[in-house]
Amino acid sequence: MNRIAVISDVHGNMPALEAVLEDIHQRKLDKILCLGDLVGKGPQSHDAIAKIKLHCEITVKGNWDDFITKETEFETLKWHQQQLTHEDMNYLTALPFSAELMMSGKLIRLFHASPFSVYTRIQPWDSLERRLSMFESTEMTGTETKTPNIAAYGDVHQAFIHQYKDKMLFNCGSVGNPLDMPQASYAIMEGIEGDEETAPFSIQLVRVPYDIERSIRIAREMEMPDLEPYIQELTTAKYRGLS
Repeated sequence: MNRIAVISDVHGNMPALEAVLEDIHQRKLDKILCLGDLVGKGPQSHDAIAKIKLHCEITVKGNWDDFITKETEFETLKWHQQQLTHEDMNYLTALPFSAELMMSGKLIRLFHASPFSVYTRIQPWDSLERRLSMFESTEMTGTETKTPNIAAYGDVHQAFIHQYKDKMLFNCGSVGNPLDMPQASYAIMEGIEGDEETAPFSIQLVRVPYDIERSIRIAREMEMPDLEPYIQELTTAKYRGLS
């Protein structure tokens, strides 16, 4: 059996990312996949990119990874852009929209927000019709691919698993900016990777405590703008700004 970690929404929060990577190491998981939003909101976007490049076998593009590479009039976004190198910007621009893998006879599709766009947000409490749309094949995912059995995403910073008869939708939650409880979140998929024959398969959601005060201290020392909303989100897991 193979065990694969799925992480997302690091948002430049290095203490949270380091805690999750340490937990993954302790569990001796086989590989790590990342569902985007490496940057922004938190102060250490450059370091987050470097760590993700080192540890993740597949990384797809998130909404922050997309719009941080574009011209902006917003001073806060300009500050986050200034934390990145030219190489960082090129890396984010080149990230794929989605990825797929086979595991225990199930086709798993990975993307950041939805199969339609990195900006189309679908919440766990949205209508059944909208949630089932997460299994559609689109121009962004490739219309010639098969319909996935499992869709995995990030974006909403809410960890959950939903089963719809023969299909499963799951969100691995957020490493660096969780909005359901103030602990870093990721998922573990367990099955036989690359096998098209039906075999046992499971998904586990993992919560990892980390040093939130250290994250706040780093942001304060770097004089990150919009610090107070960031502190409220980290300490209360309640939404205060752009995710």
